[in-house]
Amino acid sequence: MQLKTLLAATPVRQVIGPLDRPVENIAYDSRRVQRNTLFVALRGEKTDGHEFIGQAISKGASVIVAEREEKDPRITCLVVEDTRTALADFSATSYGHPARKLKLAAVTGTNGKTTTTFLIKHICESAGLRCGLIGTVRYEIGARLLPAIRTTPESLDLQELLAQIANAGCKAAAMEVSSHALAQNRTRDLEWNVAVFTNLTQDHLDFHGTMENYFDAKLKLFTGLAEQKRKRKPVAIVNIDDRYGKQLLDKIARRVAVVTCGMGTRADFRASNYRAEFSGTSYQLDAHGKSYLVRLPLIGRFNVTNSLAALTAADALGINLRNAVFSLAKSPQVPGRLELVPAKRQFQVFVDYAHTPDALSNVLKTLRELEPQHLIVVFGCGGDRDRQKRPLMAEMADRLADYSIITSDNPRKEDPNAIIAETEKGFRSNRYEKIVDRTQAIDRAVALARPRDIVLIAGKGHENYQEFGDYTIPFDDIQIARRAIENHPVEFLSS
Repeated sequence: MQLKTLLAATPVRQVIGPLDRPVENIAYDSRRVQRNTLFVALRGEKTDGHEFIGQAISKGASVIVAEREEKDPRITCLVVEDTRTALADFSATSYGHPARKLKLAAVTGTNGKTTTTFLIKHICESAGLRCGLIGTVRYEIGARLLPAIRTTPESLDLQELLAQIANAGCKAAAMEVSSHALAQNRTRDLEWNVAVFTNLTQDHLDFHGTMENYFDAKLKLFTGLAEQKRKRKPVAIVNIDDRYGKQLLDKIARRVAVVTCGMGTRADFRASNYRAEFSGTSYQLDAHGKSYLVRLPLIGRFNVTNSLAALTAADALGINLRNAVFSLAKSPQVPGRLELVPAKRQFQVFVDYAHTPDALSNVLKTLRELEPQHLIVVFGCGGDRDRQKRPLMAEMADRLADYSIITSDNPRKEDPNAIIAETEKGFRSNRYEKIVDRTQAIDRAVALARPRDIVLIAGKGHENYQEFGDYTIPFDDIQIARRAIENHPVEFLSS
């Protein structure tokens, strides 16, 4: 491909050099630059790609896209206002705009994105609509499963994934869309058929600074629907049980088509008569003037909300609602989302990704509904992340659990003891202890469990690693919990 072919894809302030440069690939990481690469210098949170322009040129880059002038006879420099915007535009053009071949469902919010996208994909596939998946746990491309690097990848990687999904014969894709991705224009050039808002609670303030900024980042997904040109009548689906959902509704109403969901009487898709058991959840769905009994093999009130959003999205995608409801009875277990650790014991152990105050509160309330004798929680807070939520996590554990063990999550470059000390400030009772080593903390919780107790291991969910300062170790809460159960000689349930 020649540079002049790509040039029309994005606004360019200045061109320094010839336009007949060959472009064989695109990169934003200088380590991936090869001969005739178009290198885009991105400004990140920790590094600035402009510092690696020299390295990219020495490795054979033919074109440099930057926010400042770079003069070198070996390259052509495109000076742009925002390199992230340029990367998104060049990436979409380079891969032939694969999103235009797919029905696209976006899901954004603090909690519930992963489960909602898994359920949308399940409903689509049950209806014969092959569906790809991009999200926190993994990427699904036809029959291929890839580990997720980011919830929403950088625009270049995202366009490549969408191209692979389309080439695998999929006609739809369900995507988690993070606030970081929206703030950094990673999803620019994508046009959505459906966009879902789940909720907004405190998280990522280390990046956004304030809840207002966090909300504004989410809002971009929905205000962008009104600007779409190729996909007709995109639908915004809003959970109006959430206070930010109500604010969102006020800001986008009359601009785009909106369908509301929730447990209140004003919701277009309404859930009521909710019942939770160890085997799953059931509720009544009222929509389009009809009532349906929904059975879901997932536990919890929050999964009612997640499945309600998925059903509303499926309906907007044109899937028969009765068939969608029927398919939910065979929904898959979402990895690390209230995942039951298999064990023939007289107590239950669950692993969940809950790493925000609201998510931890929701999971603990759900487990309370199962009426355990005692509810024991193991949790920690991640390093190099929003520090304000640490005591709030402890407040939820103190209020809703019978006993808590504070431990390490992913400490990253912070001292785990310092993280725990900040977290501990949220406790008002003395019904807790501190064990820095996560393996020992899980082992201790299992050792404390008695018949009819529930142990919740929160924070990491599906993750199979633990991040420290300059290294990462393998770590899987499910495997560690299984080992702890095996190591404690308690009486097995009779088979």
